[in-house]
Amino acid sequence: MTKPLPIAVLISGGGTTLRNLIRQCASGQLSVSIQLVISSNPAAAGLQFAADAGIATQVVERRPGVAPESFRDAIFEPCRTAGAEIVVMGGFLKHVLIPPDFENRVVNIHPSLIPAFCGKGFYGLRVHEAVLEYGARLTGCTVHFVDNQYDHGPIISQHAVPVSSSDDAETLQQRVFAAECQALPAALQLLAEQRISVENRTVHIAE
Repeated sequence: MTKPLPIAVLISGGGTTLRNLIRQCASGQLSVSIQLVISSNPAAAGLQFAADAGIATQVVERRPGVAPESFRDAIFEPCRTAGAEIVVMGGFLKHVLIPPDFENRVVNIHPSLIPAFCGKGFYGLRVHEAVLEYGARLTGCTVHFVDNQYDHGPIISQHAVPVSSSDDAETLQQRVFAAECQALPAALQLLAEQRISVENRTVHIAE
């Protein structure tokens, strides 16, 4: 058995990604232990999912005038204290700087095939609306390490989702989220098994 990987999860809203991870852990399909959930929003529904699962929570709001470095420290110091080896952004909508000791230790899932339809302002339904407006025939999701630029860090995996002529933003979002529910746990399991290494921008996965 793979030793559970201690992680922290950052959220801002509904917590559907967090709920999926909690379910995967409970079913024994994912060898991680969620040590802490941090929300940038005190009203985030995901905080209740964490509480119901007995997971410690903390709220860290990004207040006007606060230096980026101070926000970074307020986010990552509790992660260190909790013993998190990996930090997962599960719908975390605030930009946060990554401290040097967490380089290639922060993971995000984005609802498009990076580098398409990504960057500042591309989140939630906005991504899927942009895909449809562009007339793309293929979209999907990307699991990647996080650096100090939006949706820019080394790519761990990508899962493609065809775009249907009958899609609207909501139906496309649902199908992409179904792919996310498989892609993120799979990437975290690889990390738990210590099968991922990074060289420059290239992620290597050991057999």
